[in-house]
Amino acid sequence: PAMFQFTTINWTSGLAADRLLFNSAYNRDSYLRGIESFFRKVTDIDLGPTLGGLEEKSTVLPPGIDFTAIDRAAAPRSEDARPIILWNHRWEHDKDPDTFFRALMRLSDQGMEFGLIVLGQGFRRCPSIFARARQVLAPHILHWGYVADRDRYAALLKQADLVVSTARHEFFGYAVMEAVRAGCRPLVPDRLSYRELYPEKFRYRDFLPALAASLKKQPAAAREEMARLAAPYGWDRLAPLYEEELAPLARKRVWSRGGKLDNQGNFR
Repeated sequence: PAMFQFTTINWTSGLAADRLLFNSAYNRDSYLRGIESFFRKVTDIDLGPTLGGLEEKSTVLPPGIDFTAIDRAAAPRSEDARPIILWNHRWEHDKDPDTFFRALMRLSDQGMEFGLIVLGQGFRRCPSIFARARQVLAPHILHWGYVADRDRYAALLKQADLVVSTARHEFFGYAVMEAVRAGCRPLVPDRLSYRELYPEKFRYRDFLPALAASLKKQPAAAREEMARLAAPYGWDRLAPLYEEELAPLARKRVWSRGGKLDNQGNFR
């Protein structure tokens, strides 16, 4: 059936692959659980034995992030004592902007002082909450909209104190990690890949009142601590692990084609 098309593609692709690399344990486990659930629906043949093979060649390899622009961006000097809250995700429903902006509107109604930086790319069908939030939260807004320039983007990250995620679907969370490297304190839901990336003190229970309450009591970020929290995911740290995983596969493919690699890694 069409409803199992993508599961079947994932399964057969996994069978054909030499290695399966996932950007988080949550991603890997979701993949394996999805295939296992699919197998339970297949009644005319036992596909279960193939699952063990997929597990054996599966490993977690986070995406290496280039922090160069963030590290070289100067931290802005500001006399604004308000906490500055950051949103730097795609403007789409799977990032759940409704919960994020409704929490901020609630805090604004309660008289909380805060600044707001909204980044991220919008598309043709942008959730309607963005237009409403831009009006209702106008007194708080310091920046609104997509920034194409990498250095300008990095500077805005360093201006913020707190980065928030309300994502409903997240296998890693690249944008949050960039903001953490810039010194922002993360506030993320207690689910998805966030459980393996951030200690419990940075996670909130997954409903709007809990998010609003957490936003009110967040302490100031220790920017050096945040930068260290993101350090393991820098490309400089992860490049050797990528080489360790991919080089043997490259050699295997070259040998299977009857060739060899020179000292520069070129096929001969």
